[in-house]
Amino acid sequence: MSSELKRISLMIREDQYLGLSSSGINLSGLIRDLIDDYLSEHKIVVSVSEETKQLYDLIISNTGSTDVDLEEYLKKGLKELLRDKIKSMQDLEKQLTKN
Repeated sequence: MSSELKRISLMIREDQYLGLSSSGINLSGLIRDLIDDYLSEHKIVVSVSEETKQLYDLIISNTGSTDVDLEEYLKKGLKELLRDKIKSMQDLEKQLTKN
């Protein structure tokens, strides 16, 4: 992935501008992430709580991070989730074999 950026002109509605401005979202970063999602052959959509979404927006808009940066942490979280599920199923199996 190239890190060279190109400047473009973009037209958005006034209400969109006001909403983005008031939330502090980095518009350039948001658009780059959306374009990456659109062009990607490998994407997932995750529904989250309002608290998680606010945390995501806060971190992304204030650190210059992108979904590419998030992927490393997502992989770790998914592996941890799998380990927890395996342990839970092993515990269930132990309970079943006791009876």
